[in-house]
Amino acid sequence: MTQRNLYIAFIFTIISVYSVSAQTNRTKTLINAALHGWEYEVRAGFSIGGTSPIPLPAEIRSINSYNPSLAISLEGNMTKWIEPTKKWGIVTGIRLESRKMKTDATVKNYNMEIIASDGGRLKGNWTGKVSTNVNNSYLTLPVLAAYKINDRWHMKAGIYASYILEREFSGNVYDGYLREENPTGDKVSIEGDKSAKYDFSEELRHFQWGVQAGADWLAFKHLKVYADLTWGLNDIFKKDFTTISFAMYPIYLNIGFAYAF
Repeated sequence: MTQRNLYIAFIFTIISVYSVSAQTNRTKTLINAALHGWEYEVRAGFSIGGTSPIPLPAEIRSINSYNPSLAISLEGNMTKWIEPTKKWGIVTGIRLESRKMKTDATVKNYNMEIIASDGGRLKGNWTGKVSTNVNNSYLTLPVLAAYKINDRWHMKAGIYASYILEREFSGNVYDGYLREENPTGDKVSIEGDKSAKYDFSEELRHFQWGVQAGADWLAFKHLKVYADLTWGLNDIFKKDFTTISFAMYPIYLNIGFAYAF
């Protein structure tokens, strides 16, 4: 199933739930839930950020360009405010999100496995330019603690776990050379208008987790504006993948609107 179809299915699910709720005396149900400390929201936003080693290793000499691309998120969540003050609460839900970026960098002795023109693979140390495209979709479960500063401002922080639905980590190398197997191996030059592809998509791990923190602002009675920062804490690649010799972490800021029922 494509990313677009997943988003469409998610939207129709939310609409269906909302419609059924409306048919079963939605107003009375929501009032009763609010009296018992429950709140429900539907969120839509976009993310900007990237997947990066922290800190940048010596192999990456410079970042020549960066394009965050359009990364959309859709979420349904619920908050349980804790008695007696209802200042503190617990938030959880389901989020369908994408994490994207495109970068171009200059590297030296960068571990790489390229796909040759005949379909074969060459592994070694690359010196030159590297273009990278990351385009991943996730189903994410956040579990957050919420604090109500006042009637308009809420702060939230906690952890999240993500399962990858669609994955892509690919690109090409150009204007440089590959030393096969090690930094002193046979030299394979790729220069001029030539380039070679690489694709590590199948090496991305299925489960990722990290921390999340953010704030909500109630602009109108039911409409909120929010900003959340997510920071992955485990390497996006599988444990036995060693071509890229350093860990890479997804770090994204998500900004959007929420409708509170």
